[in-house]
Amino acid sequence: MGHHGGTRGLVLTAAIMAGLAWAGPAAAQAVPAKPEAGGFKMGIEPWLGYGLWHVAAEKKLFEAQGLSDVEIVNFTQDKDVNAALASGQLDGANIATHTALVMAAAGLPIKIVAVLDVSMTADAILAGADIKSIADLKGKEVAYEEGTTSHILLNYALAANGLTLADVKSVPMPASDAGAALIAKRVPVAVTYEPYLTLARAQDPAVRLLYTAAEDPGLVSDVFVVREEVLKEKPGQIAALLRAWQAAHDDYAKDMAGGRAIIAKAVGASPEELSTAFDGVTFYTLPDNRTQLTGAFAQHVILDVKKAAEAAGLLQGDVDAAGLIDPRFIAVVAP
Repeated sequence: MGHHGGTRGLVLTAAIMAGLAWAGPAAAQAVPAKPEAGGFKMGIEPWLGYGLWHVAAEKKLFEAQGLSDVEIVNFTQDKDVNAALASGQLDGANIATHTALVMAAAGLPIKIVAVLDVSMTADAILAGADIKSIADLKGKEVAYEEGTTSHILLNYALAANGLTLADVKSVPMPASDAGAALIAKRVPVAVTYEPYLTLARAQDPAVRLLYTAAEDPGLVSDVFVVREEVLKEKPGQIAALLRAWQAAHDDYAKDMAGGRAIIAKAVGASPEELSTAFDGVTFYTLPDNRTQLTGAFAQHVILDVKKAAEAAGLLQGDVDAAGLIDPRFIAVVAP
């Protein structure tokens, strides 16, 4: 499911300079003020962190930025998004940071142009009262969906406490089932994300969040990636899409109940089920991106994600993590 599915403080001049340094020859190409003609196909999965795109579609914010034809294409599995990007059926996609690294390592020519959201408490390790710490996981059965953000989070938590995946008994299952398995006492520990965390805790108040993604903000995050060919052909469209994301963010801030209703409908849940889920996710604005893409995200976060993905066995082959980021567009559109 979503980012999630596996089977899902610099001054501006410095930011622009860093952007030019990274982007190489392509940086000489200016980003036009108006979007080019033609459509843009964007892949998405049912994760609320991508929700502002649905707000943009519903409130006609793409059109307001001069984009007449943005098609949001729904997927439920990362591998399908990957295939659609690779074959050129999609121009861009919304995926987890670790998925972007995996795709790039596999030779897919993509760049990260923005960080969309970061999960703080919307991804977590759940346990009953008898498990007091991560150290207590040694030898225990842990339910989680392989290849997802849950896999990354578990690996990171274990490593931070001197353990590895080999120290626990992995019980692979979809994220949607992991919380239920914990409630049914089939496993003592589960790693999952919203809305499953909330649903599990509502069923059994003794279940608590043992460890959340907030321990390393950004470790569980999502990015907007675009094929390199499209960045060359439609740079004005990319800038306009980012402006539409910001417009959706502004609209959401003004009318949160309305925005949450649109997003909940798009991901197939009720706003009530998702209220705590929304509280656990932070949407990134364009100014946030301006700071992150040349600062903490580029210098620290993406490297942590890379390390966790390698240790979890999800990332094979080398990839230049920081080089995967193209901050040119944010430098142009961030106020």
